[in-house]
Amino acid sequence: MRITINQKNLLKATTTVERVVSRNPSLPILNNILLKTENGRLKISATNLEIGINYYIGAKIDETGEIAVPARIFSDFIGNLGEEKITLVTKNNILSLNTNKYKTQILGLDPKDFPIIPKIKGDNFSVIPSKVLKNSLTAVFDSVAVSETRPELSGVYMNFSSNHLTFAATDSFRLTEKVNELKHKEKEALIIPRGTVVELIRLASDIQEDITIKLGDNQMAFVTDDIEVVSRIIDGNYPDYKKVIPDKFISRVVTKKDELEKNVRLAGLFSSSIADIKLNCDDKKISLTAKNSDKGDIQVSVDAVLKNDPFDISINHHYLLDGLKIIPTENVVIEYTGHGSPVVLRPEQDSKDLVYLIMPLRN
Repeated sequence: MRITINQKNLLKATTTVERVVSRNPSLPILNNILLKTENGRLKISATNLEIGINYYIGAKIDETGEIAVPARIFSDFIGNLGEEKITLVTKNNILSLNTNKYKTQILGLDPKDFPIIPKIKGDNFSVIPSKVLKNSLTAVFDSVAVSETRPELSGVYMNFSSNHLTFAATDSFRLTEKVNELKHKEKEALIIPRGTVVELIRLASDIQEDITIKLGDNQMAFVTDDIEVVSRIIDGNYPDYKKVIPDKFISRVVTKKDELEKNVRLAGLFSSSIADIKLNCDDKKISLTAKNSDKGDIQVSVDAVLKNDPFDISINHHYLLDGLKIIPTENVVIEYTGHGSPVVLRPEQDSKDLVYLIMPLRN
């Protein structure tokens, strides 16, 4: 391989794919990225066997070829160059990087040992705006289970119906659902892993174009003109979470989101080991209280408007903050659905496209 390439473009691509590189002592090839000429461009690839990323960038190609090189040293070296053009030459699994000022060699590995990132063929299944993908995954991400005890909960559920694309996640303590109006020819439901969600949020933050979704056997791909993210799909059936979402409430209270968020943070400083704070909602305010035998106690109130009867609940303040930060409106609606039943957070104006549930703590 002999190519000439722009340093900034090379660095951007390398930084993007390097995030999925696996620090794996038993499979050292996973510590590498693959450089390969393909269809008149340079393809840079990385995988941790759960997710793979291919990033295509333009280059002047004099000779085709490929090589696997250690991701960290390659990325660090490229990042410290100030040169506009870099020449990459491979011979006998050695990569030479030459600029006007530098002549460097990096010892590589046989590219044949690099794991194959599957190419998902067939028709495009769906097309989704990058902003919709980012906002939806960001909204549900905190509710994804961290533990792999129940694998189906360790990812985000995506449900493609005729007119909607629904994202959902739950760890059994809280649940988030985000519904988007989006038409599809076919119906499908699947679960994408937590690690894939992280990379898709980053990817969708950096691009403006639509993202094409392709489906294969137990795998799916998110594709743009320059990037392919290929991920496994979690095997299993997602729980019927719709049964948990209350269809009516006993009482509801509306308050300023930012004001409530600030005071929940203050109250949380004095919560106990189970991160509990108490919300007491009456006609004109929400009173927040917390007590810790080692730190002290706090009581603070926020102006609010209550519909129906006063109520009080004990709740994990971390979960409450996670819910408040995804509410896109100035005011937040909190619905009380009964003793021991979920507390529901919604945007104002009776919005049905986003709902966040928290299971209350026992008094």
